[in-house]
Amino acid sequence: MALSSIAFSVFTKPWKDISIDRLAEKAGGLGFDGIEFPIREGFQVQPDQAEKELPALARRLAEHGLRIFSVASTTDENIFAACAEAGVPTIRIMIDVNLAEGFRASEKRIRLELEQVQELCRRYGVKVGIQQHIGHTRIKNAMGLHRMLDGLDPACFGAIWDAAHDALTGERPEIGLDVVWSYLCMVNLKNGYYRRVSGPEAEQALWEPYWTTARQGMASWPTVMKVLTERQYEGVICLTAEYHEEANVDRYIAEDIAFAKSLLI
Repeated sequence: MALSSIAFSVFTKPWKDISIDRLAEKAGGLGFDGIEFPIREGFQVQPDQAEKELPALARRLAEHGLRIFSVASTTDENIFAACAEAGVPTIRIMIDVNLAEGFRASEKRIRLELEQVQELCRRYGVKVGIQQHIGHTRIKNAMGLHRMLDGLDPACFGAIWDAAHDALTGERPEIGLDVVWSYLCMVNLKNGYYRRVSGPEAEQALWEPYWTTARQGMASWPTVMKVLTERQYEGVICLTAEYHEEANVDRYIAEDIAFAKSLLI
């Protein structure tokens, strides 16, 4: 698989306080082809202004040779309209289970909600990508993600498989990617491991994910890239630029994108 068959994107969450031009210079200078942009309060595009501001952002990025591959946002109709106008193909979301109603009842309700969203996907020509995510009450692994997507129109919904989150559940990338392959629309690359945050005297040990660089976590990026190469994946790989050491994000993401590209040569 050649680099030309892959587009590299970066999630711009760490850089919400810089100008659009500086953001474009940073992403392009690091060697990315485009970005995933968070349409959230406090970022360069506000949710209630998305229909006006997202197309303007896309035009500014295009001047730097970049595009918006996806946004992290909601499935509100104005977000679909903004993406359609800006030429953004994918909205990334995550799904929570309501513990009070139980998994099966939550699944039934969520499926009905997704079926309603499907109409917006078709109307605006924008796909919803669902990502698995450990913690809280979210759908955590590839099998849960596939179960939620199974039977939905793959032209409207896709799986965004995250290497770190799958690894933290104990899944191997060969299996996780195979489970969601028929719906796969984007691959997230980041890495992490569990660290103990309670002392040895605690009645119950507490652990939390620690987000780190490509070579240091539980997810094997070389294995991920090997699977993608063997299966001739052509699409977007997004580096999420999430690190516990936020002060070093610029250095770490530069090292990680160079490492990721080296695995495809």
